[in-house]
Amino acid sequence: MQENLNLTEQWDKTFPKSSEVNHYKVTFHNRYGINLAADLYVPKDAKGKLPAIAVCGPFGAVKEQSSGLYAQKMAERGFLTIAFDPSFTGESGGYPRYVASPDINTEDFQAAVDFLSVQENVDPEKIGLIGICGWGGMALNAAAIDTRVKATATMTMYDMSRVNANGYFDSEDNEDARYEKKKTMNAQRIADYKSGVYTRAGGVIDPLSEESPFFVKDYFDYYKTDRGYHKRSLNSNEGWNVTGTMSFINMPILQYADEIRSAVLIVHGEKAHSCYFSKDAYAKLKGDNKKLLLIPNAVHTDLYDQTDIIPFDRITAFFKEWL
Repeated sequence: MQENLNLTEQWDKTFPKSSEVNHYKVTFHNRYGINLAADLYVPKDAKGKLPAIAVCGPFGAVKEQSSGLYAQKMAERGFLTIAFDPSFTGESGGYPRYVASPDINTEDFQAAVDFLSVQENVDPEKIGLIGICGWGGMALNAAAIDTRVKATATMTMYDMSRVNANGYFDSEDNEDARYEKKKTMNAQRIADYKSGVYTRAGGVIDPLSEESPFFVKDYFDYYKTDRGYHKRSLNSNEGWNVTGTMSFINMPILQYADEIRSAVLIVHGEKAHSCYFSKDAYAKLKGDNKKLLLIPNAVHTDLYDQTDIIPFDRITAFFKEWL
C-alpha cells in the first residue's frame, strides 16, 4: 500500500514565485511503490502539448530549493516542468527516512518520465531531465537506461557512487580505505539495530572552522544561510542516515554512459571543486549531441541558485534543439 503524503500548500520556496507560470502540487509513484511529491510548473496561457522536463537535486536538498528554481525558470521559457523530492526525502514517501539508493533514485527519474508521459498537455516524445549536483549523476544514469528521455542536462554534477567509494578527490581510492569505511558503517548498523533508531550525521559542518576546506565553506554559505536554507533539507539540518549511502560503494552508476544516444549537456563551474566528475563523465559520452559547458570563475553552489551565473539561455537553447 502506498502511503498518503501530507503536502504543504503554502509557498515555502527559497525563491520568489513567478507571475509567468501556474504552479500546482502533484504526486506520482515509482515502481518500488513509493509516492513522490512534486511541484508542477506550467507556462501561463500555454496551449497544446508541451515539451516537458523533470528536475531533481542537489543530493540532500528538496524541491523548494535549487530544483524548484530551475523548474520555474524553464517553465518561464515554455516548458512544462516538475521539480520532485526523491524517495525518502522531503515531502516524498519511503522508509526509513534520509537514505539513498543508486537503483531507487534512478527509478525516481524514470517514474517522473512515466508521470509526464501521460499528462494531456505533454508531448511524450519531448521529455528531458535536469539533474543538479548528486542528482546530476542520477539523471545521467537514468538517461543511460530510459530511451524515452530525449535530452539531459547535468548541473555541477557529482558521481555519488564514486565519491562514496573513493572519497573526495579520490583520496580514499584503495582497498584498505574502503575496508575501514565499510567496517565502520557495518558497526553502526549493529548499533542502530540495537537502539531501534537510525543515527544521522553529515549535512553541513556547523559551526564552521577557519581551517575548513573551501568546498565545505561553499556548502555552508548556501545551506546555512538565507540563500538555500530550508527546514526539510537534509543538508540544512542534521543530514543523512549514517549508513544511508552505503550501497553506493558497491553499486557504481554511469557504467553505460557511453551508450547514451540522446542529447546531453554537462554544465559545470570552472572553479567548482567537483569539476573532475563532470569532465570524466563527459569523456565517457559519445556522439555529436553531447556538450560540455564550463562557466568561467563559477564555484560549485553558484550553479544552484545564482541566476546571473546559471546559463539559462544556453540550457533553453539546448532543450529547444532536442525536444
